[in-house]
Amino acid sequence: MAERDELNSTQGMQDPHNLDAEQGLIASCLLDGSNEVLSEAFAKGITPESFYSPAHKVLFQAVSDINAEGKPPDLILLIDHLRNTKTLESVGGVQYVNQISSRIETPAYARYWIDIVREKYMLRQLKRTSESVIQEIYDTPPKIAEFLGSVEERIFKIGDDLIDKTAVHISAAVEDASTQINKLIKREGSDTGIMSGFADLDKMTFGLHPQEMIVLAARPSVGKTSFVMNIAENAACGIPANKSEKYGTLVFSLEMGADQLAMRLLCCRAKVDMKRIRDGFASREEQKSLASAATELSQAPIWIDDSGSTKILELRAKARRLTQKEKIKLIVIDYLQLIGGDSKIPRENQIADISRQIKAMAKELKVPVIVLSQLNRESEKERRDPRLSDLRESGSIEQDADLVMLLSRPRQKENEREGNEGEATFPSDNEHIKLIVAKQRNGPTGIVDLNFLRRFTRFENFTRFEHDLESNL
Repeated sequence: MAERDELNSTQGMQDPHNLDAEQGLIASCLLDGSNEVLSEAFAKGITPESFYSPAHKVLFQAVSDINAEGKPPDLILLIDHLRNTKTLESVGGVQYVNQISSRIETPAYARYWIDIVREKYMLRQLKRTSESVIQEIYDTPPKIAEFLGSVEERIFKIGDDLIDKTAVHISAAVEDASTQINKLIKREGSDTGIMSGFADLDKMTFGLHPQEMIVLAARPSVGKTSFVMNIAENAACGIPANKSEKYGTLVFSLEMGADQLAMRLLCCRAKVDMKRIRDGFASREEQKSLASAATELSQAPIWIDDSGSTKILELRAKARRLTQKEKIKLIVIDYLQLIGGDSKIPRENQIADISRQIKAMAKELKVPVIVLSQLNRESEKERRDPRLSDLRESGSIEQDADLVMLLSRPRQKENEREGNEGEATFPSDNEHIKLIVAKQRNGPTGIVDLNFLRRFTRFENFTRFEHDLESNL
């Protein structure tokens, strides 16, 4: 009897659920105009039965029905649908629907609420299955071998539903790899890499590849923003060798405004000194170059998000939405340390989480993501080239990245700038910068020399100073 009483006590316990997560998920579906949240919920196996609250079951069914009609499920359409199906009062009326819709401000956390709703649903299934198994033990003692097999099958089915169907047979991956290998053997190149436009770098990396997290780090004022925007410009406008290949590029500029970035891109592409423009001087030829660059950039597939306080989940949601809508093929983030994290945990742990999220975003969206990062002061103190251990605030950046590039001024040139008499110096508008490929998961490491035309904020393939000097005479 004691065992039977214990069973009854267990059966009387409330089923696992989280009404807050259920409300958050439904509210996210209403706020998200692109149906992205609903698509992800469907992909994770969420159905009306996944919800604990009867009202939430009805609401999610209504949202799904509106989506099936090819409409975005917003608040007005939802209330209208509930009225038409005579289910509005059963969910608590207009007041409760309004309460849910105003529960959140952004659907950025929707994927976490999806996981919570699904997990609680699985736990309820497990509870019901366990109670059924216990009841069968007391009612009709079964043959133990057959009974164990039946229990295993039922438990396995619950676990199988919980696991995302993301694993695929290796044959598809082998076929893709073989296609790329054949193209390389035939010298047709790879169709997966986006060329940066810098010959020596592209020769070393074979371009920027989908699903890669690429870190570009430097100390302040070395030119990391200029370099990454030159890559973005080449990707969106086409490199000189192939103007026909233009890739949609999304730039998250957390430090500079969109207008500042556009000004820099204009002057860089037109090769016009930005200082002259600010001083109000521009020759007729420079004005023509600026007008031509403005026309070209206006037609380029470049999108800039200059939200200054973006958190990583919001950034991922924005990137996911725009990638689906505009066929984004390259994402740039300037820069990592400005992305908001969870203020309840230490900053180093925040950076580690942000880094993992960026890598996950690259894999999810199947695009290369270039993220800028700061370096600590150790390399300057020790007067040496930067290295991987100088990445600021977290070693996780180094671990997560597929490619790490470090910009550095050659030590010799710094000594020359300090005023060593009798030695040649670079003019201020043509500076030699080293790009150190410190890590490459699928290729060699090494050093790429670059020219930095500081007055144009433009990097170019490296040429010797003497050649540049002769061309300027």
